[in-house]
Amino acid sequence: MSIESYLQAAPKAELHVHLEGAIQPATVLALARRNKIALPVENEAELRRRFVYRDFDHFIETFMMVTGCLKTSEDYEQIVYEYGAEMARQNIRYAEVTVTPATHHLLGVPHDVYFSGMQRGRARAQADFNAQINWIFNIVRRWTDTTRTRPMADYVTSVAIEGKDDGVVALGLAGSEVGTPPEPFASWFERALAAGLHSAPHAGEMAGAASIWGALTTLEAERIAHGVRAIEDPALVDYLVQHRIPLDIAPTSNIYLGVYPSYAAHPLPQLYAQGATITVSTDDPPLFNTTLNQEVALLATHFGLGVSAIDEILLNGIRCSFLPEQRRLELEAEFRSELEALKTKHIDSM
Repeated sequence: MSIESYLQAAPKAELHVHLEGAIQPATVLALARRNKIALPVENEAELRRRFVYRDFDHFIETFMMVTGCLKTSEDYEQIVYEYGAEMARQNIRYAEVTVTPATHHLLGVPHDVYFSGMQRGRARAQADFNAQINWIFNIVRRWTDTTRTRPMADYVTSVAIEGKDDGVVALGLAGSEVGTPPEPFASWFERALAAGLHSAPHAGEMAGAASIWGALTTLEAERIAHGVRAIEDPALVDYLVQHRIPLDIAPTSNIYLGVYPSYAAHPLPQLYAQGATITVSTDDPPLFNTTLNQEVALLATHFGLGVSAIDEILLNGIRCSFLPEQRRLELEAEFRSELEALKTKHIDSM
C-alpha cells in the first residue's frame, strides 16, 4: 500500500472536463466509421500521435475533428455513458461536464438530438455506475466567422436556461482568450444568472490576470476554469483568496498547450501556499494523455503536497461544485469518512 494507491482509491469530483474532449480514441474511430466521416488517420496509434499541439489553435483543430464525428442521438448517449464508466474506474463520484452546444448546432446536429442523447447517457451512468453528471454549457469566445459570435452566444444561453431543470448548472465561456476578453459577454451571463444558472468561465490560461479580473467583475464568475495566471498579479491572488473564488486547474493541459514548460514551472503549489481554493481536473483527458487519477497523483509526486493538503483539494471538488447545498454537505461527509478509512488501509499500514 502507498500514497499512490490511496489517491487512486480516493473518491473524487471533477469540475473542469469537456465532454467532446473526453471521447476515447477508439470511440472516435468507431464513430467516424459509423457516420462515414473521413479522418486523416487510420488507427488509434496514428490518432494519438496527433495529440501534440503547436499552439492553442492547433489543439482546437483536433478538438473539432473529434467533435465532427458525432451525428446521432445514440452517439451522444454512448460518449456520456462511456465517460460515466471512466468515472467509475477512477472513483469519480460527481462531475460537472462542459459542453459546447454551438459547435454541435453549427455542425448540423439539432439541440433535441444531442441533448436527448446526453440525457440518456447521463441517466444510464447514474443507474449503472452511481456516477452523477451535471452540465456546464459553454459560449465560444471567437469563431473564424466573427458574425456568428452573437447569435451563437444567444443560442447557447437560451438552451442553457431551458436545460436548468435537466442538469445544466452553469454558463461557461471558452475558446481563445487572446484578443477576446470576457467583458463583451456580460449581457449573456447576466441573463443566465438571472435565470438561476451559475457563472463558470475560462480565464487566465492563454491570457493573463486581466482576463481573470474581467471574468470576475463583468461575468460575476463564481469559479474560474484554469485561472493559473492569477499568479502574475499578487492583488488578484489576494482577491481570489479573500472571496474564496475557486480555480479549476488542469496541470497537464497547461503543459500540453504551452502555458508552462514543465510541472516544475507550474504555479499550482504557489497558489495553494498563498491560500487559493484549488480543484484539480483533466480538461480534455485523452487529448492530453491524462486521467484524473494521474492529475491527482501529480499533487504528491511533482507538486510535493502532503496527504492533508491533497485531501482538502479533493474535498474542494465537492465543496466548490454547483450542487444544492444539502447534497454538497452529504457528499462531503461521505468523502471525509471514506478518505479516513482509506488512509487506515493504504497509508497507516505502511
